[in-house]
Amino acid sequence: MIWMIAEDEADIRNLVAMMAQAWGHQPIAFATGGEAWDFLDQVEAGTNSQPLPEFALMDIRMPRHTGDEIAHRIRTIPALQHIPVVLMTAFSLDDEQRAGMLTNGADRIIKKPLPDFMELKAILDKVIEEKAKA
Repeated sequence: MIWMIAEDEADIRNLVAMMAQAWGHQPIAFATGGEAWDFLDQVEAGTNSQPLPEFALMDIRMPRHTGDEIAHRIRTIPALQHIPVVLMTAFSLDDEQRAGMLTNGADRIIKKPLPDFMELKAILDKVIEEKAKA
């Protein structure tokens, strides 16, 4: 499975990409929300040469575009609109913020620091499995 990873903190981005590879997935990593947005521009324009992601794991607070903005945009692109999207954040969200993000494209929001290796895998596998059934 190809994973789109968007995270502006290099250590977390690299860790998550390595975890994805350890679990048998191919990561496509972006260092900013802007890079991820530019990738989506290419997908929409039909000029993207990379494989399309089948899952997205993104930080919420990133430069240029936030994870929830990207999640919302993913839902508008026919080739990607059905992929599972998980957002990560170190910040506290109130109920209204959380509900808005879940309504606008995210399937799940997880807190940082991230759970341990196997717990994170179980959470993400469950989201992917549930989205496949929907």
